[in-house]
Amino acid sequence: MRNFLKQTFASLIGSLLGLFIFAGLGTTGLFLLILAATSSKNTGPEVKDKSVLVFDLSMKITDGAPSSSEVLQNTLSGVDDERMALYKVLETLEKARRDPRIVAIYLDGTRTNEASGIGYASLKEVRQALEKFRAAGKKIIAYGGNWSEREYYLSSVADTVVLNPVGMMEVNGLSSQPMFLTGALQKYGIGVQVVRVGKFKGAVEPFILPKLSPENREQTQKLLDDVWTEWRAAVGTSRKINPQQLQAIADNQAVLEATEAKTNGLVDQVAYQDQVVSDLKKLTNSEKKDKTFRQINLSNYAQVPGKSWGIERESANKIAVVYAEGEIVDGKGETGEVGGERFAKYFNRLRQDNNVKAVVLRINSPGGSATAAEVMQREVRLTREVKPVVVSMGDVAASGGYWIASDSNRIFAEPNTITGSIGVFGLLFNGQKLANDNGITWDSVKTGRYADSQTISRPRSPQELAIYQRSVNRIYSMFLNKVSQGRKLPEQRVAEIAQGRVWSGVAAKEIGLVDEIGGLNTAIAYAAKQANLGDNWEIQEYPRSSGFGERFFGRVTEEARTVLGVEEAKLKQSNPLNAEFQKLQQEIEMLQNMNDPQGIYARLPFNLKIE
Repeated sequence: MRNFLKQTFASLIGSLLGLFIFAGLGTTGLFLLILAATSSKNTGPEVKDKSVLVFDLSMKITDGAPSSSEVLQNTLSGVDDERMALYKVLETLEKARRDPRIVAIYLDGTRTNEASGIGYASLKEVRQALEKFRAAGKKIIAYGGNWSEREYYLSSVADTVVLNPVGMMEVNGLSSQPMFLTGALQKYGIGVQVVRVGKFKGAVEPFILPKLSPENREQTQKLLDDVWTEWRAAVGTSRKINPQQLQAIADNQAVLEATEAKTNGLVDQVAYQDQVVSDLKKLTNSEKKDKTFRQINLSNYAQVPGKSWGIERESANKIAVVYAEGEIVDGKGETGEVGGERFAKYFNRLRQDNNVKAVVLRINSPGGSATAAEVMQREVRLTREVKPVVVSMGDVAASGGYWIASDSNRIFAEPNTITGSIGVFGLLFNGQKLANDNGITWDSVKTGRYADSQTISRPRSPQELAIYQRSVNRIYSMFLNKVSQGRKLPEQRVAEIAQGRVWSGVAAKEIGLVDEIGGLNTAIAYAAKQANLGDNWEIQEYPRSSGFGERFFGRVTEEARTVLGVEEAKLKQSNPLNAEFQKLQQEIEMLQNMNDPQGIYARLPFNLKIE
C-alpha cells in the first residue's frame, strides 16, 4: 500500500512538472511568435530603390479579409489560397503611387483564375487605382498568355501590353448561361410549387421552366448590354480604340491570335516572358547577372508601413466599414454568409460606440432570407438616427442586399454593379411522386385543417397556397414601403421599377435606386465628410480579422516555400464540363442556404453569372 501511494505521488509530481515545463515552453514559444510578429510588423518587407510591384492577376480579391481561422486552416492544410481584401488592394496601389521606390507595376497575367469570384464592379475600382498610378508618371507593364475580357479589362490600362506569341485573346462579348433543373426535378418526381410577386422574379425559373421567360431574358439582356457598354468604353479609352471597333472585333473575330491582337491595337508587343523580364531588368537597373528584375509582390508590399506616404491613419475617430458579403441567411450564419443576427449585433455595437463616427456598409450580396434582411435593416435604420450610414455596393447588391441598403444616408454603386431585384418569392418542394415510385407512402392525423401544411409528402392545396401567397404579398408590400421611405420615392413609382427586376448601377441611378456612381473609397470619403471629420479618422473593418494570424502564417508559409525552393503550382484550367458541374453545385448550395423561418426570400435570380 505504501509503495502504491509512493508511486502514485511520484507519478503525480512528474505529471505536474511535465505540465509546468510544457506550459513554460508553450508560453515561451507563444511569446517568441508574438515578438517575431511584432518585429515583423514594425520593419516590414524590404523595398529596394527602383522596384517593380508585381500584381498577379490570378489572385483572389474579396471584399473582406480572410478570418484568422481561415488563414490558419489553409496554412496547416497546405492550401494555396492567396487573396486580399479589395480595400487593402486599393490602399496598396495608392501607397505604391506615392512611394518613390516603386517605379512600375507589372500585371502578371500568365495564370488565370476563373474561380476568383471578382466581378466587374470591383474590377473597375482596381482599374481606377491603376489609372491613378499611371497618371502619376509611373509605368504599368502587362503580360499574358491567354486573356479573357476579365483579365484584359485590367491589363488594357497598361502603358505596354504584351502577349505571348502563342497566346490568344478572347474578345467576344459577355454572356450569361443559367442552368435549369426543371426537367431533372420532373424526371425524379420532385414537385415544385411557387409563390411570388413581381413578373421579373427570375430566381424561381430554374425550378419551373426549361428556359428563360421573356421578362427574365429582357432584364438579363439589358444588364449585359450595360456592363458590356462600360467595358468597351473603358478599354476603348485606354487603347484609343473606338467602341464600335471593339464591337466589330467581338462580332467578327471573337478570338484573336497574338499577331491579330497587335494588328487591331489591343496589344503593343508580341513577346516571350523572358523578353519582358529583360526589359524590366533595364527599367530597375538590375545587373545582367541577376536572375530577375528588382521586385516585390502585392501581398508582401501591402505589409510595408505606409505612414511615410500618408496612407495609414491613426485617430480616435473611427469609420467602421462593415462587409456584408455572401448569401443573407437567418441566424448567425457561417463564413462567407451574411447572418442577420450576427450583422445586426455589429450595428448595435457600432451605434453605441462613441469612437465610431460613421458607418460604411459594403454590400456584395444577392440577397436571401427576407426575415434576416429585415432584422439587419432595422439596425441600419436605428444606427442612421445616431450617425451617418453610407452604402457602397460591390459587384452585386440586389433583393435582400438592396433591402438592407434602402434606408441609408447615401448609396454608391459602380456603373456595372448588379442591383434592384425588388421582389419576393417562396419555393415549396414535395417528394410525393419520388417516394410513391419507390414504394413509400404517408398518412396523416391532425387537429387542424392546415396542421400538416409544412409537409413534403404532397403538393400544397389551393387554400394552402393562398396562405403562402398572402405572406409573400405582405413581405413584398413591406419591401416597397421601405424602399419608398428610404429613397423618398412615391410607392407607385417604386412598384413600377420593382417587380423583381434587376438593374445595372448606371440604370439604377437613373431611376433613383442609387444616389451616386462611385466605389468604396468614394463612399468612405463621403462618410467622413458627413461626420465632419476632415482628415482626422481611420478605418475599422468588420467582421474583424486577426492581423497577427494573417501576417504571421501568411509570411511563414511564403518564406518556407522560398527556403525549400517549392514552386507554386499553376492553377488548372477548368474545362467546360467541370464548369457546368460547378454551376450545379452552386445551385445546390444556394438551396441549402435557404433557411428563412417563413420560407420567404428576397433574392437575385439564382444563376445570374456574367461570363
